[in-house]
Amino acid sequence: MSSTTYLVKGVSVVGAEPTDLLVRDGVVLEAGASAQNAQVIDADGLVALPGLVDLHTHLREPGREDAETVESGSRAAALGGYTAVCAMANTSPVADTAGVVEQVWRLGREAGLVDVQPIGAVTVGLAGQHLAELGAMATSAAKVRIFSDDGHCVSDPRLMRRALEYVKAFDGVIAQHAEEPRLTEGAQMHEGEISARLGLTGWPAVAEEAIIARDALLAGHVGARLHVCHVSTAGSVDVLRQAKAAGVRVTAEVTPHHLLLTDERASSYDPVFKVNPPLRTQKDVAALRAALAEGLIDIVATDHAPHAMEDKECEWAYARPGMLGLETALSIVLDVLGPDWPLIADRMSRTPARIAGLTDHGHLPAAGAPATFTLVDPAARWQVDPTASASRSRNTPYAGMTLPGRVVATFLRGEPTVLDGKAVK
Repeated sequence: MSSTTYLVKGVSVVGAEPTDLLVRDGVVLEAGASAQNAQVIDADGLVALPGLVDLHTHLREPGREDAETVESGSRAAALGGYTAVCAMANTSPVADTAGVVEQVWRLGREAGLVDVQPIGAVTVGLAGQHLAELGAMATSAAKVRIFSDDGHCVSDPRLMRRALEYVKAFDGVIAQHAEEPRLTEGAQMHEGEISARLGLTGWPAVAEEAIIARDALLAGHVGARLHVCHVSTAGSVDVLRQAKAAGVRVTAEVTPHHLLLTDERASSYDPVFKVNPPLRTQKDVAALRAALAEGLIDIVATDHAPHAMEDKECEWAYARPGMLGLETALSIVLDVLGPDWPLIADRMSRTPARIAGLTDHGHLPAAGAPATFTLVDPAARWQVDPTASASRSRNTPYAGMTLPGRVVATFLRGEPTVLDGKAVK
């Protein structure tokens, strides 16, 4: 906890009238508290948001530290305005035991840049055969509450039902990578007009929609919490609408890249645009934007997926799917939705914090609240330079694009992790 007192002058909290925020001992103080010896931050024209929370981050450590580490990914997150990230389980070894999730959790604490909350695997080794140690991970020091085989679908319906039933005991969540594997064998991109023209094997939308429909029925049957990762199709939006209307406890996320980019990008054969699920059509993009604005899709999650150079700078068919996302997510959402600050605060902080059970996060920076927030310059525009990324990888699909909004500062419990747009550590 910082011993320094900060006075943030003239900031607009989530788009409201400018005010001053006094930060001391990890909290925002009441108006009128003494600002003696405070370090002043001129926030004229800046917007304060609750610290962003990412429900879907790949930090690669342990096992692929050449692509990312917990520390480098945490730094990228802080620069993007994040104060908490949920780290996916597809590491090496897989985060399917209490020992591995505790290792990731401790590495996050040592880095001290964001709160790193590990996500545990649903099945041993992500193999889809046997349930992992869900209870042991839940009661570990990491207190895991979200479980996912992301990168792989829990395609066995009986195993998925058992997982949903098991996590009910501690109000856990199963986060599903919705992809019927028998419909996507050898798939390289979205199945449609462009895949046919390019001669690339297609990934049909129905492969996603069928699993969401099945799992919504299972979650409704057992009364458990289901979270759908990286929703990408208009049909999936329709399925979610029906499930929510039926009272199923389902939440869903969309990535920045699925809100902006389409399968037209594959025409370049540049593997930086290869991702799973694939980029879809303009019709899908429009449906996802509308569903996010409506709240039918609950949150934006980055699916930050760093890859080493040799895994991306190769032929399309051999490239690994995935894109960087942490440092650009807020700007992409601003570009897509405009400066609707209450909506952005909800979809990128408050609701993901609630889904993950991160009670220290998602609070407006107001008197008595944790001083965990980010300051954004909405008037700034910046050009994406992959070589300037804090990530160890360079696979951003936005290279050279000029984006709106720049993160000026990020505070985690009163401790600055970013100041003047630069990482403090």
